[in-house]
Parts: sequence; structure tokens; C-alpha cells
Amino acid sequence: MIQTPYILFLGDAVDPLTAKVAQGIRDWRPENVAGQIRMEGCQADMRIPDMTLAQARAAGAKTVVIGVANRGGEISQSWRKILIEALEEGFDLASGLHSLLRDEPDLAYAARMNGRKLHDVRVPGMRYPVANGIKRRGKRCLAVGTDCSVGKMYTALAMDAEMRARGLKSTFRATGQTGILITGSGVPLDAVVADFMAGAVEWLTPDNDDDHWDMIEGQGSLFHVSYSGVTLALIHGGQPDALILCDEPTRAHMRGLPGYRPPGLELLRDTALVLARVANPACQVVGISVNTQHLNDDQALEHMSAVETWMGLPAVDPFRQGAGRLVDALMAV
Repeated sequence: MIQTPYILFLGDAVDPLTAKVAQGIRDWRPENVAGQIRMEGCQADMRIPDMTLAQARAAGAKTVVIGVANRGGEISQSWRKILIEALEEGFDLASGLHSLLRDEPDLAYAARMNGRKLHDVRVPGMRYPVANGIKRRGKRCLAVGTDCSVGKMYTALAMDAEMRARGLKSTFRATGQTGILITGSGVPLDAVVADFMAGAVEWLTPDNDDDHWDMIEGQGSLFHVSYSGVTLALIHGGQPDALILCDEPTRAHMRGLPGYRPPGLELLRDTALVLARVANPACQVVGISVNTQHLNDDQALEHMSAVETWMGLPAVDPFRQGAGRLVDALMAV
């Protein structure tokens, strides 16, 4: 188990979106967070206390969590001095990056010499089966996005919280490093060998009560040329009964791909639904989650109203407004 409280390491994050791991933990498990550590030039801020390692130790923090998800998921050379100092000061380290802490000789040595633990959450915990496509009992909802990092995890978490508040049967199923750090379990799907990704999702969302919903954390985007494979594995392995479309309307281009524009919601709906009905012919699109963090209140309401009119589906920002209307739509399936 990863010891809490955490101190969130933001390093030299180039923009707020790069620190989405830290953002997710802060928003969904604030009771587990003591503060943040930022290097010079860091362009992200969780709006929690900035601390040195000594201050974090005095505040009771137990684990330094790398809260950055950089392109390629690599441990930056510029971070190493602080990470080694953290181990020497008595902290454990936790990371969801593709580059594993345990594979870094200097970090592994410092951990061993100081009796500390290295937690790599982006390591599959078992050998997953190949998907078989057999229909499972229970119900499943999957968030799919026009791009990466548009709010798919937040949507699933918010809907799960709303359903449980209503006394409904629901489980959030984490498929990425942030979700796993928030909930303590899940499948690091983009680290699973490709042939087994859909099978890993089947394993993650097993037979359940007929009135139980699995809220599956979405990953990537069908329209992102770098990360579309993980999205398709979720669609086929998850066999969703319902899809929630997720969008961030201020994006000028796909994340990390200046030459690619995000698709419209209509194209996302029509593409994702066709693919979902391969595994579950009864799948429906039931709502739209709009990430309005870069819009003021009036702009957000105006945009969501327009989306709702042209798409004919409830359109809300579940983090800003609550997920009630999305859950209402899900219950009608």
C-alpha cells in the first residue's frame, strides 16, 4: 500500500495539463495531500501549500508522488536530485510514468540504502487474458473523448459518486495511473501488451448484479493518432451499454499534435457508437460531458445550452455542475 499523506511533485511541468496526475489526486482525494513541490519554471500550481522536503516531512507526508504525465512518460534528468533527496529524507516514491522508478539505478540504489519503497503503479499486476467478447451480466458506462485529457476520468468519478449518493450500485473502474492512485486499484491499460488490452478490460469489469453499473475510466481518443489503440480496447473490452461523450471546447488542436484538429461531437458519436455496437449492439450514447474550466460561468452555460440543442442530449460539466443529469440519462437506459 502507498502511504499517505502525499506530497505532490510537479517538477518543471511546462503547463497545467502536464500535471494532470496531481490535479486528479488533489480534486478527488484532497484528504491525502499535504502540499506540493515545484521546481523553478514550473507552470503548474495545484493551489495548495508549496513545501520543501523538510516542511513536507514536518507536515506528516509519507510519499512523494510524481504528479506529472509528460509526453513519453519519462523520468526527467532535472528531477533526479530532488527525488534522491526525498528518499534520503525518508520518503517513499510513487510514479505512474512509463519509465519505472525501479529501473533507474540511482533511484533504486538510494531507495535500497535508505530502506524506502518505490511504487510503480503503471505496471500490470497480472497476466491478462485475450478478450473473448462473451456478454457479461451487469451494466457498463464508458467515457469517450474528442481528445486526450478532456475530462473522461472526472466524468466517470463524478457519475460514480452521484450514483452511490443515490444508493445505486456503482463502481469506478480505474484504467490509468491517476485513477489507480486515487482509488488504489485498477488496470494501467496503456502498459498492457496490445493483444491483451481488451481482455484486461473484460477482467476489470466482470459479471455483476443486473442493476450494477461499472463506470469505466476512458483513455486517449479514437481520433488521436498516438493513443487511439487504448480507446478501442476500452470500447470492445468494456462492452459498454452507455457512452458519455467528453469534450474540451477551447482546444485548437489535439494534445501534442499541432497538425490535427479535434473532431466534432457528431463525428465522435457516430464513430464511437458504431465501434461499440460491434461488442454490444444495444449500446447508446446518453449524454455529453463538457470540460468548461477555461470558460467563465456565462460562456460555459451558453456553450452547453448550444451543445444540448444541436446534439439532443443532456450536456453538463459534471465537475462544475454535478453529474445529476448524466446519471438521470443513464438510469433511463
